[in-house]
Amino acid sequence: MALSSIRQFLIAILSQAAKAESMGWLDDQIAKINGARGNMKLFLAFSQASRYFSKDTLQLTDQQEAAAQELRPGFQPSFWTALQTARTVLVLEVVSEENGGWLPTLDQLFESADMHELEALYAALPLYPFPEKLKKRASEGLRTNITSVFDAIALNNPYPSEYLDEPAWNQLLLKAIFMQRPLYRITGADTRANANLAKTLVDYVHERWSAGRNVMPELWRFLSPFVDQETLGMFEKVLNEGDELDRKAVSLACFHGKEAGCRELLNQYPDHLEAIEKGELTWGKVGEAFDSDR
Repeated sequence: MALSSIRQFLIAILSQAAKAESMGWLDDQIAKINGARGNMKLFLAFSQASRYFSKDTLQLTDQQEAAAQELRPGFQPSFWTALQTARTVLVLEVVSEENGGWLPTLDQLFESADMHELEALYAALPLYPFPEKLKKRASEGLRTNITSVFDAIALNNPYPSEYLDEPAWNQLLLKAIFMQRPLYRITGADTRANANLAKTLVDYVHERWSAGRNVMPELWRFLSPFVDQETLGMFEKVLNEGDELDRKAVSLACFHGKEAGCRELLNQYPDHLEAIEKGELTWGKVGEAFDSDR
C-alpha cells in the first residue's frame, strides 16, 4: 500500500463531492503543513476542515469502490463523509512509511479530538503505516459510549479483524451486540470466530431468554462454527418459537454449521434451504431486514 497512491485517490474522490473553493483551501493547507516546522499547521487545519467540508457521505462509483479495494483490501471509503476524507488527507501528509516518528503527532490528534474528529481518525486506522503499533489505541477506542465513534472502528473497517487480539476482538463483537449495531458490516467477522466468543454468546442468550427478552438474529452467525448439543437445542427452540427473521438466521447458522444435527434441522425448512442455496438468504439480508424493522 503506497501512501502517495492513497492520498491521490482520496483527493480525487473528495474533489467530486466538494466545492472548488474547499479543495483550494485543502491544497493551501497541505502546502503549509509540508512547509512548516512542528505540527501546529496540521492541528489547525484538522480542526478547521469542518468549515469547508460537509458531513455528507461520499457517492462512489463501482469502479472507485473496486479501486479502493486494490489500494487497500477492505478499504471502504463509500461509508466516509467528505469531512472525514479531508481530515484523513491532512493526516496522511505527516505520516511516513519509513519510520514511526509521526506516531506521537497522531496520539496528540486523538487525545484532543472531538467526536467528529475521532470518527475520521479511527476510520483511517487501516491506512496508517505501522498498524501493529495502533492496536492499543484501537482497543481503547472501543470503550467509547459514542455510537458513531464505535462504528468508525467496528464497522466497514478491516483494521480490527486484522490486528486486534482475541480479547479485544471479542469485546468488539459483544459490544456491537449490546449496542444493536449492524453486525453484517463488521469486516472479516467470520475469520475471527472463536470458541471463547461462542461460549460467551451462549451464556448471553440464556440470560436474555431467562429475562423474557429476544436476541438480535445476526448473533447466531457466530455460533455456527462451534455447534454442540446445547447449541442445537437453542437452534431448535428458535426454529419452533421464533419469528420469521429469527428462523431465517438460525437456518443460515445451520447451513454453515458442521454438526450433523444442523442439516437435520435445516431440512425441516426447505424454503429456507432453497433461498440460501440461491443466494437469496444471506447474513447481509438478515442484518438489513433487522435494521429496517427497528
